[in-house]
Amino acid sequence: MTTFDLASTTLRELNSALHAASDGTFTIVNPQGAHAVAAGIDSPIDVTVRGSVGYYCAGMHQQGTVRIEGNASTGLAENMMSGRVHITGNATMSAGATAHGGLLVIEGNAGSRCGISMKGVDIVVGGNVGHMSGFMAQAGNLVVLGDAAGDLGDSIYEAEIFVRGSVESLGADCIEKDVEAEHLATLERLIGESGLDADPAEFRRYGSARTLYNFAVDDIDAELAAAGGAS
Repeated sequence: MTTFDLASTTLRELNSALHAASDGTFTIVNPQGAHAVAAGIDSPIDVTVRGSVGYYCAGMHQQGTVRIEGNASTGLAENMMSGRVHITGNATMSAGATAHGGLLVIEGNAGSRCGISMKGVDIVVGGNVGHMSGFMAQAGNLVVLGDAAGDLGDSIYEAEIFVRGSVESLGADCIEKDVEAEHLATLERLIGESGLDADPAEFRRYGSARTLYNFAVDDIDAELAAAGGAS
């Protein structure tokens, strides 16, 4: 195991060493809220960060595993493609933004826009999520063991959102849907992989009503009138 101390090692030196590694186990101490810690990993390495981090920790992550023993600021695991990112504390805004794959586990709470524009990632949140979580989510699963703030799933596409607690309000084109056997299986798998504890039967499912997918021809007269008035 290799240890990097960010009190004496620069962030550039740290990330360069992680990028060069093809395997191995690494520990990062004294992160001191630094930004972009362990960003850009593209190999099956195992990284543990002991402390809280700033923006974009584990961004653009592939293949490996990053565990953060603390909290994270904006953009945790932003644009991750595969592998696993696991944080024991809370994450602020836009955790898992635009992420295409892999598993993101947040044991605590996630702030606003968790899973914004997610494109295939699986996100499991042990606590609550902030407003507009799942905004424009295209694919993947967002599992929330706590509550969801307002405008959940606004403008959602084909992602699935599962919430065990209360939902303050749903965003545009997001509706509650039936939970079927396949969804219970998905929940059981993701909760098991996350290491958290919850009964899949306690969750409700939300997704797209698909009313924003196509232009409604019945609205053409109103659209033409509005266009004419603006000219």
